[in-house]
Amino acid sequence: MIKLRLKRYGRKGKASYRVVAMNSRDRRDGCALEELGFYNPRTNQIYLNIPAIQIRLQQGAQPTPTVQHILNRAKII
Repeated sequence: MIKLRLKRYGRKGKASYRVVAMNSRDRRDGCALEELGFYNPRTNQIYLNIPAIQIRLQQGAQPTPTVQHILNRAKII
């Protein structure tokens, strides 16, 4: 199953996250199928590739609860 979830990157204690589409059985920082945007919780900065996210959702990808919240804040869902 394909999930839309967060992939962590950045320094220790100063994490940022990429919104990615990946297989649900893969590791958190494993190989992603597609990068769809990023989220920085320290500055509350969000960038999303909206057309690509909508395509993945139409194909049946399921967002995790955290990504669901980010998409709701961006008014995509």
